[in-house]
Amino acid sequence: MDKKPVFKRVLLKLSGEVLQGGLSYGIDPAMTASIARQIKEIYSLGVEVAIVIGGGNIFRGLAAAAKGFDRSSADYIGMLATIMNSIALQDAIEKLGVQTRLQSAIEMNKVAEPYVRRRAKRHLEKGRIVIFGGGTGSPFFSTDTAAALRAVEIDADVILKGTKVDGIYSDDPMKNKKARIIKKLTYLDVLKKELRVMDSTAISLCKENDLPILVFNLYKEGNIKRVVLGENIGSIVNGGAHK
Repeated sequence: MDKKPVFKRVLLKLSGEVLQGGLSYGIDPAMTASIARQIKEIYSLGVEVAIVIGGGNIFRGLAAAAKGFDRSSADYIGMLATIMNSIALQDAIEKLGVQTRLQSAIEMNKVAEPYVRRRAKRHLEKGRIVIFGGGTGSPFFSTDTAAALRAVEIDADVILKGTKVDGIYSDDPMKNKKARIIKKLTYLDVLKKELRVMDSTAISLCKENDLPILVFNLYKEGNIKRVVLGENIGSIVNGGAHK
């Protein structure tokens, strides 16, 4: 018997770097197409899909501020970078025959709808994939926080965070070979241990609304589908007790 999805509505959080693929900067069309195919896989299972994507492959506001940019100006540039990535991903998904809607927290009616919560939920109910661009629309907030905020607003069952590694580790596995994967954590674990899952504002928002976060390796093709079908991959952050 075919497995059924364990989630009805998900918010997929992607970093801008995933669209970069093997390039040193910008958007790799082949990688973007690959991610779009994986998204269509879960859409074809009947899962309602919303997406938030960062802009770090083009511009990272916090890094620019550290080099002398005004922080607000740098963050607004970063928000525009997320719109660019969102348009690229929207194009790749629609080439697969799937209807999408791009909603922006910053009004730019030529390329995106303004973000309206009820309209977003209606799009999802009608079987459209919704991409949220422009972060929260305010400086000083990351796209992690935007993902948590939008997930809560649209009543998502879970945030699926695609990363370069297999889950949440005790230390950076790229730098420390002794780092071990932690399969289950509470929100407080993440905050106390300062693990780089999502920023503290996003984690706190998820905690307040009991919204689980599932962290998995996006670079293993088919993993988005495996996560949605409930396979034991990646790490989960929730409010439950664990050993």
